[in-house]
Amino acid sequence: MKAITLLGSTGSIGTQTLDILSQYPDQFRLVGLAARRNVELLADQIRQFRPEIVAICDEAQFPLLKEAIADLDPQPILLAGEAGVVEVARYGDAEAVVTGIVGCAGLLPTIAAIEAGKDIALANKETLIAGGPVVNPLIEKHGVKLLPADSEHSAIFQCLQGVPAGGLRRIILTASGGAFRDWSVEKLAQVKVADALKHPNWSMGRKITVDSATLMNKGLEVIEAHFLFGLDYDDIDIVIHPQSIIHSLIELQDTSVLAQLGWPDMRLPLLYALSWPERIYTNWERLDLVKAGSLTFKEPDHDKYPCMQLAYAVGRSGGSMPAVLNAANEQAVELFLDEKIGYLDIARCIESVCDRHQSDNCPHPSLDDILAADQWARQEVLRVQAELEKGDRVVFLS
Repeated sequence: MKAITLLGSTGSIGTQTLDILSQYPDQFRLVGLAARRNVELLADQIRQFRPEIVAICDEAQFPLLKEAIADLDPQPILLAGEAGVVEVARYGDAEAVVTGIVGCAGLLPTIAAIEAGKDIALANKETLIAGGPVVNPLIEKHGVKLLPADSEHSAIFQCLQGVPAGGLRRIILTASGGAFRDWSVEKLAQVKVADALKHPNWSMGRKITVDSATLMNKGLEVIEAHFLFGLDYDDIDIVIHPQSIIHSLIELQDTSVLAQLGWPDMRLPLLYALSWPERIYTNWERLDLVKAGSLTFKEPDHDKYPCMQLAYAVGRSGGSMPAVLNAANEQAVELFLDEKIGYLDIARCIESVCDRHQSDNCPHPSLDDILAADQWARQEVLRVQAELEKGDRVVFLS
């Protein structure tokens, strides 16, 4: 029975991970839980799975959580704040930690888990995007496994099983196209928050759904793929695949192409990350190609999705620039969701902030450098927002 700790338990990744654990109680045992602020759901999860340790990141919710499970015996260790989440990540005999925390907030807990010798089921792409220069050496130093748990990188990882060293030639990431794949570029100026949250294929959290609409999620996945699989950016491509049946592909040196297919269901990559190298039987709906029908592909529209090309440019710049890109995107998306900036302003804010960081890009960043770049970028987005509100022209340096 494999011991698991779950970070981000009340989000989409977290609830689906717990669904897997409930279906396979003879395969997995839960050691720890961490969540952001959803006290009611977290309390229900504690009652069902009885973890040894629990943290809630929002310290103001800690008394409510304590009260909600006051009748439990035995009581789990209860912690609060970001430091509490880090303690959960490194705690006890958990063999693997599922990192379902959204955004750069997942970086420090993931590092703590790695340093404690735990394998990582990585559902938090920002860990590598922002922290790749630090995380990858730690993975090697501590001899742990980093197993991708999002659909695209899991697909690549699954296709690579049995491929000899040096056999990989190209990665092809598939993208649904998000909420606006059938919109004209001209219509994007009219986008409202509700429009951006209507993903055609997947049920995800608000932030990642907006990232899917802008295709920034795919740009971020390009950077993540670079760190995970070691390919140059010229060898990582993106193709729009509206049906989301093919989750990604690899091309080998002899031009053979391998793909992983399945219904859009995040449980599959999560289960594989938890059970690798084994394959566990499931009673989930099996793929029926006749039912799936036609599988279509097209090139992304760069005018519609400027964030994608921006991510490529940032990835090639390297250093602390990806941390700035990631933080600027998180802040800009938050402002959009709060209706403080328009949809098209997301890309404007991110590009402006990245341009302003060019002269300060740190080529070999430490963890402190990455965290400082993250905080600077968030504040810089707010400055760009203020410029937009005043009607000032946002100046791009490049």
